[in-house]
Amino acid sequence: MRCIVVGLGVQGYKRRRFAGGDFVCAVDLVNPEAEYRALQEVPLDNFDAALVCTPDEPKVEVLTYLLSNGKHVLVEKPLWAKDDQSIVSLENLARKQGVVCYTAYNHRFEPHFVRMRNVISSGELGALYHCRMFYGNGTAKLVRESEWRDQGAGVLPDLGSHLLDTAKFWFGDVEKRFEVTSVNCFENRAPDHVIIGSPHTSPKLELEMTLLNWRNHFTCDLFAEKGTAHIQSLCKWGPSTFTVRKRLLPSGRPPEESVTLVQDDPTWEHEYRYFTDLCTRSVLTDLSTDRWLRSSLTTLGQEAVDSLAKS
Repeated sequence: MRCIVVGLGVQGYKRRRFAGGDFVCAVDLVNPEAEYRALQEVPLDNFDAALVCTPDEPKVEVLTYLLSNGKHVLVEKPLWAKDDQSIVSLENLARKQGVVCYTAYNHRFEPHFVRMRNVISSGELGALYHCRMFYGNGTAKLVRESEWRDQGAGVLPDLGSHLLDTAKFWFGDVEKRFEVTSVNCFENRAPDHVIIGSPHTSPKLELEMTLLNWRNHFTCDLFAEKGTAHIQSLCKWGPSTFTVRKRLLPSGRPPEESVTLVQDDPTWEHEYRYFTDLCTRSVLTDLSTDRWLRSSLTTLGQEAVDSLAKS
């Protein structure tokens, strides 16, 4: 499958690398490495799919052009739009044209995220009580220096989209009301540390995200009836460890099993293969998760901004 990259920045370079021999050319307004400055300059007969790595604002316009011309699309998260109808229109257009529109959430392919999902679906932990996730990086200064990134709800749509998508990936129906429990602008104009939660889901969820963790890190702790499950770090920041502890009744030190991985990040390659397989099989586009994420992040973002205005 012949692919182009639209937006040759950090993500675009990664997508170009893992597309390998499928890569045809890149489009970028300013990067001199890109072969084209505008998407419309690329001959339509030259490619079958596009890997879209642009900022949020032009995504709907870019996707509409590509889908209208019968091209498969992988678009970097989040699939941002001004309203739900814009995402519905993209979904309908992809189905009408018989092409795939897929939003990239590469953490779904993290080995320990897959292990966590398998443990949850097995039922071995019994009733699920509470899950807390933390996602932090140290990009506050880089974000502050970027006019288009340091605005609005800040870290919330950036890292919060990953955490919400992960919760849905693991637990299924978590589409209940989330609320902002803490929001701060310690170094940036837009929020750089946010905690959100949902007391109405099963399990209850607590999701923390920050740009102020000077060593990039991810943690997850899942508490349940028959034990607990834990993730420490991601492969790209490794070593990454997954631990399951089985509850000992009435009390005592639980037996545990741990798997530690020290390896390169496998998610980009796995996701690209997943995307090309969707295209080969002409899988029907479903953007319902994107609509939920857009709605949730819009509501939470406004709540975060309002909270700051009152403080």
